[in-house]
Amino acid sequence: MKCPGQDTRNLKVEIVRCQNCGYDVEFFSDEIKRKCPKCKKDVFKEIIPNCIEWCKYAEKCVGEIFYRKYMEDKKVKELKEK
Repeated sequence: MKCPGQDTRNLKVEIVRCQNCGYDVEFFSDEIKRKCPKCKKDVFKEIIPNCIEWCKYAEKCVGEIFYRKYMEDKKVKELKEK
């Protein structure tokens, strides 16, 4: 059985306003960081804790590359918020 969070049929789109220039940036539900197409700055979506952050099988479930990128992007966002 595959994790339902990884099924691309369940992806949702949401709009996040760029914190730098105010441009509306389109995010898929599995993304937390994008480049603003207007000002080229990083835009971060509010992170809601999910299974990647607390499940001991997360790295195995979503794959090492995605897991590491997610955790790296999360650290960058937390540093920028400080």
